Amino acid sequence: MNIPTWILLAFAGWTLLILFSTVGVYRWSRILTGRATISEWQAGQPQGSDWYQRAMAAHRNCIENLPVFAAIVIAINHFELHSPVLDSLAIGVLVARIPQSLIHICLVQSDRVATWRFIFFFAQIIAMIWMGIYIVLKIA
Repeated sequence: MNIPTWILLAFAGWTLLILFSTVGVYRWSRILTGRATISEWQAGQPQGSDWYQRAMAAHRNCIENLPVFAAIVIAINHFELHSPVLDSLAIGVLVARIPQSLIHICLVQSDRVATWRFIFFFAQIIAMIWMGIYIVLKIA
């Protein structure tokens, strides 16, 4: 298995880890202690603490970007491309994804914090665009 595919699996694992270790723990701790019922959790309604809202946003951001990265990795595998450039960019996506998520979840959002979060997000986007361009240039 190539590095971009391993990174895709790690990205999916990170997405699930955020879901279960933040959103899941928060919800189930409230349900099991009688502070909330299962039916109280409604999609699209702001609920829970500020931390919980940030965790939800971090998870949503993973969900939004995972399919884009998956499409790129599918193209890499379909065209049987192997390159240290693609490997490095794929690693860069995950290396930027993790601190972006952690900054979102762990820190109260200020202009400075949001700037750092955006820097890590932007690094992922640039890496994915670069990967896409690389693929197109190699198959053209």
